[in-house]
Amino acid sequence: MANPDTTPGTPRLLRSINDRSALELLLEHGPLTRTRIGALTGLSKPTASQLVDRLLTADLIVAAGTAAGGPGPSAQLYAVNPAAGHAGGVDVTHTRVTAAVADLAGEVAGEFEVPVVGRTAAGSVERVRDALHGAAEAAGVAPEAVRHVVIGVPGAPHPQTGQLGFARDLPGWHGGNLSRLRELLGVRVEVENDVNLAAIAEQHLGQARGADDFVVFWMGNGIGLAIVQDGRFVRGATGGAGEIGYMPVALDPQDPLTRSPKPVKNTFQNIAGRPAVLHLAREHGIRVDDHSEAVRRAVETGSTEILTTLARRAARGLAPVLAVLDPSLVVLSGGTLRAGGDLLKDLITHELHAVAVPRPTLAVSTVEGNPVLAGAIHAALRTVREDLFNRGV
Repeated sequence: MANPDTTPGTPRLLRSINDRSALELLLEHGPLTRTRIGALTGLSKPTASQLVDRLLTADLIVAAGTAAGGPGPSAQLYAVNPAAGHAGGVDVTHTRVTAAVADLAGEVAGEFEVPVVGRTAAGSVERVRDALHGAAEAAGVAPEAVRHVVIGVPGAPHPQTGQLGFARDLPGWHGGNLSRLRELLGVRVEVENDVNLAAIAEQHLGQARGADDFVVFWMGNGIGLAIVQDGRFVRGATGGAGEIGYMPVALDPQDPLTRSPKPVKNTFQNIAGRPAVLHLAREHGIRVDDHSEAVRRAVETGSTEILTTLARRAARGLAPVLAVLDPSLVVLSGGTLRAGGDLLKDLITHELHAVAVPRPTLAVSTVEGNPVLAGAIHAALRTVREDLFNRGV
C-alpha cells in the first residue's frame, strides 16, 4: 500500500512542497509578508495564511518586524528562524584547525581557532572537537545544537570507503578519524577535500556563481584542483582527481630551479608549493615565513622576477589540465594566487598563451575570508536545511 504522506497529489505532500518553497523564498528574499509569500508561491491568500501558521507553529519562521510604506496598517513580516538549526564548518591545515558555526539563515555566529604545534598525529581529532566547541560557545549555542559538520582537509576522501588519501601534511588522518570524530562530537560529520569546498564557496559566493563547468586552481601551502562538470564534482575512482600537486611538470629552461646544484623532483608541489615560493622569495631578498606575505611583498615592490617565475610555473602546470578538461573558467584561489591578485593572474594568462591552446577565462577568487571554511559552512547548511525543510510540518 502506498504511503499516504508521500503519494503524489496528497494534501500532506502538497503542503510539504509549499512549505519548502516558502522557506526557500524567505532565504532568497529575506523577510516577507503573508501576501507576498502567497504571490511568490502562487497560493491563494487563505492557503498562504495557513502555510505561515504551520511554519510558525513548527518554529521554522518567526515574526520579523512590519512592512512600512503602503496604505493602511503595516503588514507583519516573517523570516526564517535562525535558531531553528545550526551547522558547523571546519578547515584543517598542518598549522591550525579553524571552525565556524552558522545559524539556519546562514549567518556565521561564532568562530574559533586551535593551533597545531609540530607534526604529531596525537590529538588531531581532539583539536577538531575543541575548535568546534569553541565556535559553538562563541555562537552562544550548545555543541549538540550543531546538527551537521563538514570538515575540509588537504586530502581526498575515497568515494566508497571514506578513507582519506593524499594527506601527507596531516599525520594521523589516514586512520579511523571519522568514526572517532562522530563519537566525540555526537553529530553527523562529513569530510571533504578543501579545494572542493573552496569551489562550493566560489559557486555560491564568488567568481563561479551560476557556473556548472569550471575548475578552481589552488596554490597555497599545497597545490590542488577542484573540477566541476555539469554541476557535479569529478572525483575519480579513488577520490584523487585534482591532486595535481603530484603531477610532474616540465620546467621552463630559464627557470632558476634548472640551475639548482641539487636535483629537483619536478612535481607541481615541489616547484610551486609553499616551500618553493618562500625559497624563490628569499633568492630575491624577501625573507618571510608566510608564502602569501612573500607574494604580497613581491607585488608591492614590483618584483617582476618572482612573479614571472611563479606565473611560468603555474602556467606549465595548468597547461595539461586545460588540454584534458578544456574548462571555460579557471578560478585562481589559495594564499599564493589570492595574494598575487590581478597582476599575477595577468602574468599567468600571458604565460598560458605561450604553452596552451585552450583560452579559458581566468579570475581571482572573490570569496571573502577563508574560502574553505565558507564552502564547509555552505555544504553543512545545505544538509541541515534539507533535513528541516523536508521533515514536513
